[in-house]
Amino acid sequence: MTKPLADRIALVTGASRGIGAATALALGRAGAHVVAVARTVGGLEEIDDAIRADGGSATLVPLDLKDYAGIDRLGGALHQRYGRLDILIGNAGILGPLSPLGHVEPKAWDEVFAVNVTANWRLIRAMDPLLQASAAGRAVFITSGAAWIARAYWGPYAISKAALEVLARTYASETESTPVRVNLFNPGPIRTRMRAQAMPGEDPAKLDKPHQVAEKILQLCLPSFMQTGKLYDYRTKALMEFRPPAPSENGNP
Repeated sequence: MTKPLADRIALVTGASRGIGAATALALGRAGAHVVAVARTVGGLEEIDDAIRADGGSATLVPLDLKDYAGIDRLGGALHQRYGRLDILIGNAGILGPLSPLGHVEPKAWDEVFAVNVTANWRLIRAMDPLLQASAAGRAVFITSGAAWIARAYWGPYAISKAALEVLARTYASETESTPVRVNLFNPGPIRTRMRAQAMPGEDPAKLDKPHQVAEKILQLCLPSFMQTGKLYDYRTKALMEFRPPAPSENGNP
């Protein structure tokens, strides 16, 4: 049986754990060759073993996304090896401090924006020519309900995710007449390390697991998925415009 993503090249950032690891595994299971990017070598090796156990294949790229020159080098390496990129999953992100804005240290603010916003812009800058070379380039960026609520003490994370949404929306508009489709995905409350960090008193057993989310992200990566400039909200199972109604307070991150 032909797999839906056979012979396609997929790059996933933050692929060593959580939603990124689950998405990398789902893409590999669907037939894509996964370029797994993360800082943690041990986590990358674990997801590589899992992908191969499912009959898939992967290339591991230990890379801190604040190494912007490293992102450029990765784009060049993919061009030399494959000449294209079919799927880009901008998943990597950090929570940063939960603190009043006036108490946030500049270094912490800069780090949140470096990872959550600037790294994704650098990925677009480096990977857009490769996505354009694909017959059906797909880009999915992972956002958060925090972007829609001006909630006290969530400033750096929420503002960075709002910026990410405008970044993706702009890229979607610029590529609307091309084979590239660009969308956002809001997973809502999922059983991840970041969620536990943000909501330490929450019972994780009540949350969906990353592999459940990954199956929905996979759908946005298929060549048959033709929508662009949209946001898929996992909590409501709705594909909507970039400004959905504000979710309930327990929808963060």
